[in-house]
Amino acid sequence: MELAIFNGIYSFRNLDYVVARELNILYILLDILFLILIAVLLIRLKKWLPLYFGLAGAIIYFIVDYGIFYLLLGTREVIGANTFWFLLWLSISYGFTNFLWIWLFLDKDKHIIDWSALIIIGWFSIALISQSFGSSFATIQISRGTGSYHGIMAAILLVGYLIVIIHNLTKKQAARIPILRLLFIGIVVQLSWEAILLISGIRPEGFNPLIINSLLETNLGMPYLFFIHRYIKNGSRKPLHH
Repeated sequence: MELAIFNGIYSFRNLDYVVARELNILYILLDILFLILIAVLLIRLKKWLPLYFGLAGAIIYFIVDYGIFYLLLGTREVIGANTFWFLLWLSISYGFTNFLWIWLFLDKDKHIIDWSALIIIGWFSIALISQSFGSSFATIQISRGTGSYHGIMAAILLVGYLIVIIHNLTKKQAARIPILRLLFIGIVVQLSWEAILLISGIRPEGFNPLIINSLLETNLGMPYLFFIHRYIKNGSRKPLHH
């Protein structure tokens, strides 16, 4: 099966492709300032749960990226920087923003459009500014293969959404889980920064990472994050039965 996109043809028969980026130190410095800004806003507005959820996401991303992709599977490669510290920053950057953004979506935050605009505009501006003015800064290249773990990710995705679908098929209308909303959040969060990396030139040309990663890599966690969010928000409010 082949999918033609614009003038290129990308085969889905072999999903073992390389996900790569090339960025400079200016990008990292600007991103750290952006992360501090978001954290300060969350603290100033007393949005503690999104802050804690974002920090948890940073830890999870680091465990996956450094512990699994780099140490266990050996699929992650970093050239031009210390692998530990670079992946720590990278995990905080995307883990923190992705998870707090997901929390705000699940929470139906009344300022979700403002938060979404802040994150997307921040990512987009940082990428273009660093590409335009970062030529005098050192360059870092990172890459990882995907064939060794995308099958496992797909299995996690399948199990999570099967739980949601079976729940919806067997429960009353009022108890249904908004599956389209979960899909929207999971795809949009990943698609946003994948598209920005691609159009800014940080990610090499190619649509496999944009399409497959957007459908899979953040989306696979949405059913589980939904249940975690619901438990944290509502679990303590349920009356105890003796």
